[in-house]
Amino acid sequence: MVSIAPTEAPDYFPNGGENMIIAIASGKGGTGKTTVAANLAVTLKEKIPVALLDCDVEEPNAHLFLMPEFTEKESVALPVPSIDSDKCTHCGICTKICAYHALADLGKKILVFEELCHGCGGCSLLCPAGAITEIYKEIGLVERGTAKGIEFLQGTLSIGKVSAPPVIKKVKSRIKSAPAIATAAVIIDSPPGTSCPMINAVSGADYCVLVTEPTPFGLSDLKLAVGVVRELGIPFGVVINRADMGDDEVEKYLQEQGIPLLMKIPFDRRYAACYARGRLIVEEFPELRQAFNNLWKAIERQVKA
Repeated sequence: MVSIAPTEAPDYFPNGGENMIIAIASGKGGTGKTTVAANLAVTLKEKIPVALLDCDVEEPNAHLFLMPEFTEKESVALPVPSIDSDKCTHCGICTKICAYHALADLGKKILVFEELCHGCGGCSLLCPAGAITEIYKEIGLVERGTAKGIEFLQGTLSIGKVSAPPVIKKVKSRIKSAPAIATAAVIIDSPPGTSCPMINAVSGADYCVLVTEPTPFGLSDLKLAVGVVRELGIPFGVVINRADMGDDEVEKYLQEQGIPLLMKIPFDRRYAACYARGRLIVEEFPELRQAFNNLWKAIERQVKA
């Protein structure tokens, strides 16, 4: 049986803004982030406008469950430096200011490592000889459409590219620029882990839901994720997926740390089979809709507090 803490009646965006941004994240992959994000979005659409942003750009999979019809596509490009050897004086400024060591002075030429470049533009801005121009290289794609009455955005990092944050930022830029999203409850399906992609996805959120599992690995990575959202100053709570398959160490940790336990989803073979077929558990098991409604109410209460 799905369990959840008691909550109050919901308000429409209790943070007082035009929308409320909820990031669904985890310290490791495979915990059920997309399951929570997609099922929460489908549950909410019957009551309020909802937008789902799949920012797990290295492996987006929310579309497999929602089957959106994409109507817009936009490429994401990163500015990388191009060096004019005839103008370059080898002053060394560009190589010194590059925090990612994307430039190397070989004496006769400046070597550019495009894979390391983060597109900050510092080298071209500070080059006294004007020897550096920027060339835009495509690194990903943002697609927009609708799915089951939900505004849907998806970012995809191109094969062979390594810089996910610019694609994530491009997806999130639509939160304010697209009218249909600017007034919706925004659910962000974040990348797993606690590195730059996850940080870029959850930054600026009103609330973060950390999804974990009751295993030693789940607890270890949950602690890392908790450290990140605390450092970012984002209020957060935890959903435990497959709640009865492990031990109770995760719940003990939450109690010790005063972290809200928002929801527990049991380990059920029927849910796993539903997921494997690319279906939503709230559609195949309607009794779960109330549990996800209560999850939203719990989030509202935490944001209000």
